[in-house]
Amino acid sequence: MDPVGKALWLIENRFAQAITLADVAEASGVSRFHLSRVFGAATGHTVMGYLRNRRLAEAARALSGGAPDILAVALDAGYGSHEAFSRAFRSHFGLTPEQVRAQGHLENLKLLEPIRMDHSLLVELEAPRIEDGQALLIAGLGERYTFETNEGIPAQWQRFGPSIGSIPGQVGWTCYGVCCNGDDAGNFEYICGVEVRDFSAIPAELARIRIPACRYAVFTHRGHISAIRSTVYTIWNKALPEAGLETACAPDFERYDGRFDAGTGLGEVEIWIPIK
Repeated sequence: MDPVGKALWLIENRFAQAITLADVAEASGVSRFHLSRVFGAATGHTVMGYLRNRRLAEAARALSGGAPDILAVALDAGYGSHEAFSRAFRSHFGLTPEQVRAQGHLENLKLLEPIRMDHSLLVELEAPRIEDGQALLIAGLGERYTFETNEGIPAQWQRFGPSIGSIPGQVGWTCYGVCCNGDDAGNFEYICGVEVRDFSAIPAELARIRIPACRYAVFTHRGHISAIRSTVYTIWNKALPEAGLETACAPDFERYDGRFDAGTGLGEVEIWIPIK
């Protein structure tokens, strides 16, 4: 079973118990960094966000069925008090636990159901080539996302586009989409950028990142850029596990060179995944 499948199985079988990100990562056989990246790419949720929303969904079911003790429901959902549970419940659903119990139905609530791996997103990929990548200095436009809010990335590229060619110290015309500075909560920074010689003249409003020399598995996405999600999904959930490759704790990035036409969105894009 792939890491995300193992994570989903653990959460669905133990969400009434105390679970940490470290617990899920250990059961999945990967690092917390790797799990956060792959789980978000596969499901659109952070690991702990999925756990929280599944607990609240099951709590709502119990309440709509007339559960007499709201504190017991709160404890089952991982909350230490009635007050903390009520705040989280109302923030998520827009109704209090008491209101859901009184109405006796779930028709006006949006519940997160258990996620099953979407094998329709799997595509055929060529085996990756292995590269020893040199260190890079990348400067460009950075934005912070979660895997639940990353639909803003295409618009970010539109904003960055006019700057290509005028970044101080720019090296060549290849562009990079760098995923970096991730945390255990599933937040990460995405930088649309270009390679530069140094950071000395980079304007303060631009993001910058040093990508260390690293060994990479390099995959190629072919076709329209709108379908890149399926390629990324396949890389993290099928290609890497099947190849027995273990990811390194370093930025991964998309590489857009002359084979990609930004005007039409067609061509080839390389996806560089750091490996150990």
